[in-house]
Amino acid sequence: MEGLSYAWTALTTTPAVFAAFGGVIWGILGGALPGISPSIAMALLLPFTYAMEPTTAIVLLAAVYVGAEYGGSIPAILIRTPGTNAAAATAIDGYEMKRQGRAGEALGISLVTGVIGGLVGWAFLVMLTEPLAQVALMFTPPAYFALGVLGLSVIASLSNESLVKGLMAGVVGLMIATVGTDPLSGVNRFTYGSPELLAGIPFILVMVGVFAVSELLVQSDKNAWERTDAAQARIVLPSWGMLKKLRRSMGIGSGIGAVEGVMPGAGGSIAAFMSYNEAKRWSKEPEKFGHGSEEAVAAPETANNVVAGTALVPMLSFGIPGSNSTAILLGGLLIHGLRPGPMLFEQSPEFIYGLFGGLLVANVSLLVIGIVIMTPAIWLVNRPKPYLLAAIYALIFSGIYSIHHSLFDLYIVLLAGGIGYLMRLMGFPFLPLVLGLVLGYLIESNYRRSLLLTNGDHMVFLQDPVSLGLLIVAVLFVVGSGIRDWRAIRRKRAQAQA
Repeated sequence: MEGLSYAWTALTTTPAVFAAFGGVIWGILGGALPGISPSIAMALLLPFTYAMEPTTAIVLLAAVYVGAEYGGSIPAILIRTPGTNAAAATAIDGYEMKRQGRAGEALGISLVTGVIGGLVGWAFLVMLTEPLAQVALMFTPPAYFALGVLGLSVIASLSNESLVKGLMAGVVGLMIATVGTDPLSGVNRFTYGSPELLAGIPFILVMVGVFAVSELLVQSDKNAWERTDAAQARIVLPSWGMLKKLRRSMGIGSGIGAVEGVMPGAGGSIAAFMSYNEAKRWSKEPEKFGHGSEEAVAAPETANNVVAGTALVPMLSFGIPGSNSTAILLGGLLIHGLRPGPMLFEQSPEFIYGLFGGLLVANVSLLVIGIVIMTPAIWLVNRPKPYLLAAIYALIFSGIYSIHHSLFDLYIVLLAGGIGYLMRLMGFPFLPLVLGLVLGYLIESNYRRSLLLTNGDHMVFLQDPVSLGLLIVAVLFVVGSGIRDWRAIRRKRAQAQA
């Protein structure tokens, strides 16, 4: 009951409800634009959250995540161009339904199953976050160091790209985190006489640069996406009989989304495709998959919306984001001085339960907003691409400049965008870099604190049982990923010789 009181107070005394509505609207619009992923839609708003109250700011960002997961299905169904990575599975049968003149039915199934999946993910978030956070009370400085190393190794090893590239990106993030003032001695490091670097390189500038600016650079070299007819975008909500038919697919999507969401590095894309495959395996009409199956739309849409809730569990409990979007959300927490973990539940319970309440509002309102926003979303997608890119550039620069009114910040964002563009060309993942930057202080400070407590004895990391266990798991992830990459290389060589 105390949690309900906190949630009610947060929702009635702050603009969190309006932030939830606004976040869902922006998320749907951002997700509907091909190439503008949930993480980019969140990064675009991140600079504007500086002046907000913490609960309002984080509810806004989390609601964008919720809205974008549904918004990505709109272009996937209408023009077979997924607005988000997770919507790629929806595009398979959603577009086939559109070709059969059932676009409204596909959009309705996507919306309703997405709302149901979002509520399931919200329930798992509420039930799991605090109990898992209590586990972190056993953590000592060596254990926190090992947790940071584990987070980096898991994200790097589970990246779609090679293990080496993932680890290299993580190390670069750690290197960027060392710029500024030493956390223990107060000595300036790598500032080169620049007063702007004394406080370090704010991760918000790097996030906006590598996610948003680099994507705009990529999009500027591509052809405009296909236009769609607004008449085809009239949502037809599924009947009660259709929902009964889809309950098996929604159950599969909910289960897989719950498991994949709490696993760092998995994310909505893997959950969506796994749900698609399993729904086909257990369907009574597997032959319809790939030819306009309603179940094939329901399963991945349920899964990726469940992930939007459960992905917050490891981020709030341990401070380890499992996806690009939760990394942006973690950045928003740190901007407002909120450090995830058990102390957050003890020191700021009103924030935690306010976030839970805001997410509930966002998921419930998605049903109505998803119907109302469809026409504006189609209008936005049909705008000339140069105008859209120019508007997003203006949004980025105005938001970044409003933080410190500094041109130096704009230079950092542009530099990060150029680096991000090169990383895209060379196949380097972004998440390890961002995670290294965000976790840099946690890893370095606890590493040095552990050595201070033991007079420089590195055995402390092996003597602490929690630290030892986490480091062993980290090594297993790296070794397993290395073996996977080695086998993939051998397979490619064998195919080339054949």
